Amino acid sequence: MSIKSDRWITRMAQQGMIEPFAPGQTREVDGQKIISYGVSSYGYDVRCADEFKIFTNINSTIVDPKNFDPRGFVDVKGPVCIIPPNSFALARTVEYFRIPRSVLTICLGKSTYARCGIIVNVTPLEPEWEGHVTLEFSNTTPLPARIYANEGVAQMLFLESDEVCEISYRDRGGKYQGQQGVTLPRT
Repeated sequence: MSIKSDRWITRMAQQGMIEPFAPGQTREVDGQKIISYGVSSYGYDVRCADEFKIFTNINSTIVDPKNFDPRGFVDVKGPVCIIPPNSFALARTVEYFRIPRSVLTICLGKSTYARCGIIVNVTPLEPEWEGHVTLEFSNTTPLPARIYANEGVAQMLFLESDEVCEISYRDRGGKYQGQQGVTLPRT
């Protein structure tokens, strides 16, 4: 496997791998500095959409991945999300992905957020997975933390194999295939 360059990412995006697609680093919108998004040297910096689910304890639910209670979240829609201290939120990417059969995609948080104690977690995007990526944000600080919608939050790295996988995510009928919006755990 090898990490793919900006030229490869641009070529794949032209084939519908990333929509919408920013061909370079966008660092400013309407004269305002933003946290960058778009193609980087060996990856693609994704944006966070304006839909958030923030963990709450008001309903005294239990976090159980096999029997997930959606009442454990408060839905927020807007240009920013404030994550309470030592808490957690879900969001989704603006971008919709269609991962090629020979590619595995790994996501890492952007250093701007990491330096603020905000951890971005995303599980790997497997070959032939498609959808909006659900983003997981952990605020590890004792202070409230702000996440900006429509700005960069994480970087996708694309690893291409010399051969296609034998069984892809689509072949297995993966439960998160084609997900839209912020997607909660499924079993």
